[in-house]
Amino acid sequence: MDFNHFLTSYMPEPSVGSKIHFQNMLDQAVLAEKLGYKTVSIPEHHLVNILMMPSPLQMAVKIATLTKKINISTSVVVLPLHDMRTFAGEVATADILTDSRLILGVGRGAFAWEMKRLGTPIEKSREKFIESLDVLQKLLKEEEVSYKGKYYNFDPITIMPRPISNPVQIMIAAMDLNSIKDAASRGFHVQSTVLSSSKELLKERVNAFKEGIEKRGEEGKLQKISMQRMAFAAKNENDAKEKNKLAYGYYQRFDNVFTGPGKVKGGKIEPLPRKQSVEDLTENLLICTTNEMIDKLSVYAEAGVDEIIISAGFGQNQNEMIESMHRISEEVIPYFKKFNTQVA
Repeated sequence: MDFNHFLTSYMPEPSVGSKIHFQNMLDQAVLAEKLGYKTVSIPEHHLVNILMMPSPLQMAVKIATLTKKINISTSVVVLPLHDMRTFAGEVATADILTDSRLILGVGRGAFAWEMKRLGTPIEKSREKFIESLDVLQKLLKEEEVSYKGKYYNFDPITIMPRPISNPVQIMIAAMDLNSIKDAASRGFHVQSTVLSSSKELLKERVNAFKEGIEKRGEEGKLQKISMQRMAFAAKNENDAKEKNKLAYGYYQRFDNVFTGPGKVKGGKIEPLPRKQSVEDLTENLLICTTNEMIDKLSVYAEAGVDEIIISAGFGQNQNEMIESMHRISEEVIPYFKKFNTQVA
């Protein structure tokens, strides 16, 4: 099982300053490569101080200039917010400037507050996503593309420059079992999560992916399923307890724009009360000592997850983030490299 460091881009205190905030993420990306992470991931969200990344492809290119081999993934670009006729050219440019290290993770959007203010209500984003993905694939693969649909209607065009990857790797964010199976059967990598759900649901999602790639024979073996989880390698039990309380504050804001009323002022999301207790959240997250993290992640590896995407930022300082990355590199990643060897 490979490890992916997700640049959560959470800035609870804007007084930190955007320059320092972004430099911290760049430093994490460079360190992730040195520490043996396979991939670094970048979100896309606008207008808010959580998962704050309005231009993930720009960040991907910047990371590529500072690194040599680590894969760089968008996790995920919200396709309905973009015009595919211009976005395809941006993807091609990023593919070139990252030396084909770009993995384009895409999704339909998650924050209703954000989607509404950007002109694509969440209720309509699914059908727009499906059409957008179809247009994007055609523009990346073919020349003189024309299209007639509900959201796109254009005469033949060819995006320039052309991408150097054939094809550009695309990963679909999916939760529904049928969506996972469908994405896998069409040749896409898949990203999902289980959060507070059961081990059984984890297996169901991995099995849906496996059913999808079976239809592709040998080609399907090149596809991967990734699971995203918030994780932090704590120094000890007391440190884990403190960090889980900090993560609770993150989810008070996350829930506000994900499933809540969207109370945002000046770009800052208001923390709202949660029905879930800190204790219950602690059970669901991977904010724990390295031994406990290995035990929890073993369930993922045994289920057949190819990659764990570690959403690493929930309000701790940069030094604490770096210490956790080192502990994961020194104690957790080697265990799963050995696990992979034993399974093979």
